[in-house]
Amino acid sequence: MERTREMTSIGADWDKFYSAEISSKTPFFSRDGRLYDCLFAQQLNRELLERLFKTAGDLREITQKKEGADFVSSLLSHKRGMLYFVQPSTRTFLSFLNACHILGIKTSEIRDTSTSSEVKGETPEDTVRTFSSYVDLIIMRHPAPGFVEKTAWLMNRTGRPVPIINGGSGKDQHPTQALLDMYTLYRSFNGSVDGRKIVMVGDLKRGRTVRSLSYLMKNYKNISLAFVSPKEFKMEPDILEFLNKHSISFIETEDFGSVMGDADAIYMTRIQDEHDKTGESKKVDYSPFYFKKEHLKILKKNCVIMHPLPRRHEIEPAVDEDPRAMYWRQERNGMWARAALIAHIFGVDSKIR
Repeated sequence: MERTREMTSIGADWDKFYSAEISSKTPFFSRDGRLYDCLFAQQLNRELLERLFKTAGDLREITQKKEGADFVSSLLSHKRGMLYFVQPSTRTFLSFLNACHILGIKTSEIRDTSTSSEVKGETPEDTVRTFSSYVDLIIMRHPAPGFVEKTAWLMNRTGRPVPIINGGSGKDQHPTQALLDMYTLYRSFNGSVDGRKIVMVGDLKRGRTVRSLSYLMKNYKNISLAFVSPKEFKMEPDILEFLNKHSISFIETEDFGSVMGDADAIYMTRIQDEHDKTGESKKVDYSPFYFKKEHLKILKKNCVIMHPLPRRHEIEPAVDEDPRAMYWRQERNGMWARAALIAHIFGVDSKIR
């Protein structure tokens, strides 16, 4: 009853709700002290992150043997999941799909709205509500900022809510990418992320992966960030304001070489030209922001090189052979981190030991 009153008071009007501070909205997307909908990187505090990392590690170990894999796949074999991806995706889609399968969840998918009743004029909101009649979990990627949040808001106000996981929402949020990125840093540094210098490079203005990862930095001590980008694609002011609010040190520069040598991690990104409106990406010389094989000699011995992928030219393939190149491990980490998140949402993570 108390939760019902809370939900009614917070979430009666969508426009008002959407404009509210995220910190005031997060209780609406939790249940019984546990994450229910995963929509924002800001929902992931340090305690939860480390719990998810522990579960991910346990999953990796247990499923190496058939009996362990069979046990894990029995935990959620009574659940069904929908992957609703109306933006192109390879890694996020496949890692979520296989994360579901690891836990025994049966899956359905829609990857093109032309195959759904949206082509007949059905609203996206009604489409997603239809899914809730058949499944117990909805994982979404959508080009419209805020739409995944709106879906969770709608579902929580119906008689049959189901958890919603944000697999990428416009250019604003990609919380599970931030989760797997932080898991990669955690594993790379043997759990010691505090005090690290992290360089983020590329299209920072429109890259939701760097935005979401920046939000997670508030969970760690003495982090310093360097944002390296063309002036046209600098990090947005809202992220800089967030970092200032949480006393997180950062600099902005167009000189990639000036920050390479001190970096503990370099996070490369591609230019996000799918968000172009007038072909603005073609007007920018992106080559000064490429990582080349010759740069390896500048890096610390334990520096890690990351990329959310797909890449184009921003990392030379010759770099792949260096042990500091973590992006292929980073990709695989996504499956385990997302499986850990789903296990947490359904409350079976305590059984994975």
